[in-house]
Amino acid sequence: MTTDTLVMPTDTAPSHARSPRVRQLLVDSGYALLSFPLGIAGFVLAVTGIALGVGTLVIWVGVAVLAVTLLAARGLAGIERAQLPAVLGRPLPRPAYLRPDGGRVRRMLTPLRDPQSWLDVLHAVLRFPLAVLAFSVTVAFWALALGGLSYGLWDWALPQGDNEDLFELLGFEGGSLLRVTGYTLIGLVGALVLPFAVRAVAVLQASLGRVLLTSRAATQAEIGRLSRGRDAAVAAEAVALRRLERDIHDGPQQHLVRLGMDLSRAQRQLDRDPAAARTTLAEAGVLAREALEELRALSRGIAPPVLADRGLAAALAALAARSPVPVELAVDLPEGRLAPVTENTAYFVVSEALANVAKHSGAGVCRVEVARAGDALRVVVEDDGIGGAQLVPGHGLAGLADRLRAVDGVLTVESPRGGPTRTTAELPWG
Repeated sequence: MTTDTLVMPTDTAPSHARSPRVRQLLVDSGYALLSFPLGIAGFVLAVTGIALGVGTLVIWVGVAVLAVTLLAARGLAGIERAQLPAVLGRPLPRPAYLRPDGGRVRRMLTPLRDPQSWLDVLHAVLRFPLAVLAFSVTVAFWALALGGLSYGLWDWALPQGDNEDLFELLGFEGGSLLRVTGYTLIGLVGALVLPFAVRAVAVLQASLGRVLLTSRAATQAEIGRLSRGRDAAVAAEAVALRRLERDIHDGPQQHLVRLGMDLSRAQRQLDRDPAAARTTLAEAGVLAREALEELRALSRGIAPPVLADRGLAAALAALAARSPVPVELAVDLPEGRLAPVTENTAYFVVSEALANVAKHSGAGVCRVEVARAGDALRVVVEDDGIGGAQLVPGHGLAGLADRLRAVDGVLTVESPRGGPTRTTAELPWG
């Protein structure tokens, strides 16, 4: 038997490796070159506009001048934000500016009330020296690299008279061969240093833009995320309380009402019919036990004692044992306890998912997998039922999604018609 071996060309891998570096060098160079005229325009606009606006505030013309200056700085800041992802290599958030509202005067004052507009102006002022530095370094190193490497092609065109080149000034003698060789070596060194020098000044300038033009947007996004998490937590708790109230009303409360009526009847029967009273008391005892079992079941759905005492794996094992649908349980967790909020949320996810399977899926078997996936705890509940489950607002799965969103978790449901249904929850490891 023969074996064919595929041999790749030796220059293929290096070309693929070099391509991103060359692309990044061109991006950084274009950014530095374009930033120079934009930096000059922004600096002149900011300094002139602010000075003129402040100087004419006493006659109210300065308000309009400042507003126009801030809007122009916002436009230049938008151009900068569009370039930052390519230079820094990652997407960056965009801030939300205040929207004009109210009358004409109030709309004109909107830019002056927006903190991000003033940060745009500050960026236009502070960017100017960095733009000059980046432009100078980029042009100097490109000229050094290209001029040195190509020196041998145009050395003949230079006048050779009383002029002395660099090597002659340093005391070296060797004629044109020395010049060509020396300048070519200098160009080679410049070409090797070029990507690092251009990258350094580009990142320096882009970092200033990231801090002044996107950091507030990141803060706004984090505040929005926390606000959504808070709203999700409130919604989840409200749904849980309504369900608990309904379950108590439909179960233990009815049994306790019946229990009270039976005890009253037994009390009336004690004197005239002791045998009937004993029968009534026996029925009351059954009702009391049923009410106690239902209360225990409700408490297990919230946070069972075994979860607090023995951890998530033991609690899930007990939960699977009580499920009316056979459950295959696979728990792969390291030794040691997780954070209480993580354990409670994971238990709640499995409890709700198994309850949905028992009530709606018509499944014959269910599989539960709990394991660590990177920095997250992944919980998967899959059944072989009829499918068709959806995240509909106001229903169990939507409440489950809100519960997970409150702890920065994510719920996904895959449930085509005809099944199977796969519910996956990921929540932060802790």
